[in-house]
Formats: sequence, C-alpha cells, structure tokens
Amino acid sequence: MFFTYLRRELRRRRKAALVVASGLALGIALVIVVSSVSSGMEKAQGKVLQSLYGLGTDMTVTKAAAPATSSSERPRFNFDARESGSDKEQSSDRVMVQGFQTLASSTVAKVDSQNGVADAVGGLSLQVIRVNGQFTRGQFQQDPNSGNQQGGRGGGGAQPAPQGTVKGGGADFDVNNYSVYGTDVTKPALGPLTSSKITSGRTFKTSETNAKVVVADTSYAKEKKLKLGGTVTVKSVKYKIIGIATPDSGDAAANLYMPLQQAQTLSDSKNKVTTIYVKASDSQQISSVKSTIQKNISGTTVTTSADLADTVSGSLSTASDLASNVGKWLSIAVLVAAFLVAGLLTSSAVSRRVREFGTLKALGWKSSRVTRQVVGEAIVNGLVGGALGIALGLAGAYVVTEISPNLQAQLGNTGGGGPGGGPGGGFGGPARQTASKALDVALTAPVSVDTIVVAVALAVAGGLIAGAFGGWRASRLRPADALRRVE
Repeated sequence: MFFTYLRRELRRRRKAALVVASGLALGIALVIVVSSVSSGMEKAQGKVLQSLYGLGTDMTVTKAAAPATSSSERPRFNFDARESGSDKEQSSDRVMVQGFQTLASSTVAKVDSQNGVADAVGGLSLQVIRVNGQFTRGQFQQDPNSGNQQGGRGGGGAQPAPQGTVKGGGADFDVNNYSVYGTDVTKPALGPLTSSKITSGRTFKTSETNAKVVVADTSYAKEKKLKLGGTVTVKSVKYKIIGIATPDSGDAAANLYMPLQQAQTLSDSKNKVTTIYVKASDSQQISSVKSTIQKNISGTTVTTSADLADTVSGSLSTASDLASNVGKWLSIAVLVAAFLVAGLLTSSAVSRRVREFGTLKALGWKSSRVTRQVVGEAIVNGLVGGALGIALGLAGAYVVTEISPNLQAQLGNTGGGGPGGGPGGGFGGPARQTASKALDVALTAPVSVDTIVVAVALAVAGGLIAGAFGGWRASRLRPADALRRVE
C-alpha cells in the first residue's frame, strides 16, 4: 500500500516534485564542481611542487650556508705566462659547493634511521665557473659586487657571468658558469633527477657510482650544442654524455648531473652532501617526521612540500584560495538554502493536501502512517535531485577539464637570505633558491568516487530534511481539518 500510494502521488504531483528536486540538484551540482575544481587545484599545485623537489620527495634536509667573511672566499684563477711573445689560449675551472654548507655523508644514514622515514638519499649541488681566453701573466679575481647568482630557478639556460679583473696583465676572455648536481645513482627513485624525464639516451646505472658519465639538461645541451654520446669537460676531466633529461615542468634542477662520488671529487668534498632527500613512510605524518629529524639532528633545516606551497603565488594560488575558501562557503550556503527551500516547499505541499490527509485520518490512518508517506515522497524527491545534481556536476567538471584554463604559478624565492637562499632553503638544493619563475599549469577537474558518495549522502539528507518539515506539518492535521476545508 505504501509504495502504491507513493507512486500515485508522485505521478500526480510531478511538477511540484521536480521543483523540489531541482533545488537540491543545483546545490549538489555546485558541491561536485567546487570539490572537483579544488581537487584539480591540488593536482596542479602538486605538479608545480614536483618541479621544485622531484618525484617521491616529501622533504629535504639542509644546513644553511655560512656568510662570507673575507675576500679570500671569492673565486680566484691563476694562469701561465705568455709564451714566445704571443698570447696563449687557456681555460680554468673553479668548482664550488653551492648554496648550503655541506653535511657529512653519514648524516644521510642518520636521517634514514629516524622514525617515519622510508628512504633518504644525499646529493651535492655545485657551481662551476669557467674562464676561457688569452691571458698575459696575471691573476683573475672576481669583483665582489658582481652577480654570482644563477638567473633561473633550475639553472637551465645561459647564466650571468661573474665580472672580474686580471691583475698584472691584459686579457681577452669570457666567463661562464653552470650548475652540476651529484646524485646517488644507487637510489634513482629519489633525488634531483626525478623531476626530469630522460628523453634521449639513458639514465645512470646503479653500478656507475664513480663513472665519468653525465646526464645533460635538454636546454643546456641545446645551448652548448652538446650531443648524446659526446663529451663535456669539467676541471680537465672528460665526461661522456649518456642521456638528455627534460624537466616535467619548469626548469631543471641543474645543467649537468653526475654520480655523487665524481661531484665530491671535483669539489674536494669527499664524503660530503649539501641536500638530503627524504621520503616519509606515511604522507599523513610528514609534519611529525619533520619534527623528529629537527630534534635528533641538530643544526639542520627541514623543508617540506607544505613549506614550499607557501611560496607559490599567481593565479593558481588565487584560484586555489577562492576554491577552498569562497567556493566551500558558497557551496555550504547554497546547500543550506536548497535544503530549507525543499523543506518549505514540502510543508507547503502538505498544507495544500489538508483535505486528502484529513480524509485519510478519518478513514483510520494514524498520524505516523501519514508522516511516513510524506517522508517517503520527500526522500524520493531527494534521490531524484541527487541524480540530477550528479549529472549536472559531472557535466560541469567535464566542461572545466575540456576548457583546461591555464593558471600561472609564480614560484618565489624559498630561501631566507645569504647565498643560495640561506635558512629554510627549498627542495632541490640551491639551484632552486634563485629568482622567481612563472609556470603555466592547465587546470582539470577530476571527480572522485568519494565526491559521488558525498553527493548521494547529501541527496538523502536533503530528502530527510524536507520530509521532516512535511512530516511535522502532516502530524498536526486532524480529521476535522478535512471537513472544514470541504465547508
């Protein structure tokens, strides 16, 4: 009897039922669209942050660089005298640890042994300054006021050359600098190279711990006309180019990547690293792992993806804030309004059916039975509204994904001062600590199963709320109401 009466009443009052369902549908659709867009924002921010610290890295451990205290720390280059009255073509490389103070390689094992750490690997960030040209007897000394910072976050492309003078003679020369990153080839799933994809050649073999091989960034290789299978010379040592790497987004972590032991040898930094890349056992416990490392390994700075997220600005950050704040509260407001309207419309519909319900009570129906009937109709209306809302929400998310509007992410300086960023430097070593860089990210709106489940729950909740309004109104009817309405 319940379902027969329910089906008949819904058929008779299709327009009224559609109005109630439509109100709920709009609220539910807005929740789905906002939720999917917010998810797309998080995905876009994750892509941006991955370009900063590499795939699989949850945090990095570094030690802030000590400030320069004397001019003796500036790069100096010595050259041979001119031979037989003619200038001699010469070149000289200065390989320096960049950005941070070095940490002992044993610190990597200490970090790896901390609670909540799944894996840790060390890396060494270097800057190479090369001077080429014809020189008379003299000494080149860099001007302390000249730029010695890299011009881009990842070190890709041409870098500004440090300016200097040759004392005691004349010279015709040029100065170039580029970044080199020593990576632990035994753990390829973690470290600076994971933010790039090998697009030509191959990556390092786990056995090439001290091999004279390098992987070149694609932009740097193009600029310097480096070819796969060719060689590049660093501090008089020739390295074979075994691969070309293209960053997934933004700039690369370095111009050249080489085995960690080779980088340590070139820079006279035996058993030293500048950055420790850390993967947490549980991504939900990153904050506690950070605290543990800082507590047990003094003198280090631990930087997480959340710390880096604070440095992302631009339209991506603005849109994300709107989606998470304004969008969330707008969704709540619309849902509350939809539930309230559905309840009032259901209550109004019951008032228009006074004669019907009064007659049913006169025929022996109890108030509880009438109430169940009204609540049943409201729940069906809510489910219909949920189905419509899910369809509208999916359509809205599909449109957003198809349009794929571009959002700009401005990657600010993640450091706090001093060469290479100073305290609080971000992932990827000091090559990441330079001037801000703008990235364009396409927005998508993925809809998860959880979002659909929430939408169904909201539909049922809306029906129950509307049913509560209508049931309360129906429970107050008396058989005499039907007679008064007839009169």
